[in-house]
Amino acid sequence: MKLRKTGRIAIAGLAVAAALSMTACGSDDKSSDAKPTRTTTSAKAAAANLPPVPTPAQINADLQKALDPSIPASEKLELVQGVEADPDLPNRLAEAYKSTDAKVEITEVTAFGDTINAKAKLIFNGQENMADVPFVAENGKWKVQKAWACQMLTTMGQQSVACS
Repeated sequence: MKLRKTGRIAIAGLAVAAALSMTACGSDDKSSDAKPTRTTTSAKAAAANLPPVPTPAQINADLQKALDPSIPASEKLELVQGVEADPDLPNRLAEAYKSTDAKVEITEVTAFGDTINAKAKLIFNGQENMADVPFVAENGKWKVQKAWACQMLTTMGQQSVACS
């Protein structure tokens, strides 16, 4: 007897849940002229604005330039994201690398639309590690991602207003 009553309650509960979910999907809009909106931006147009994907050698050369303290910051501004907030960000990063005798070498590049993931051999404190160095497309150039630059600065005990 109890089993029948439980079954009836379960069925009634399902019916109520179904009714409520159907009313939630309903609309008060009686207009039958509703037209779907369409986006005119295409993936092809977005891809056309991206710079070509660099080879590991090309991206390595740019990264080495960005990390070279002997090169003026003005020549590195197009290599690191976030320099609007701190034009000295590339020099801070280069000085931090120099002071810790860190080395980085890009070994592989994988593109993901407007970002690139560069696999790198990173030597820091005498230990070799594999690391991912993200690059972003900005103003027709591939730039070291600001978040990565800030993370490296923090790791090496440096700070930048661009990182706050």
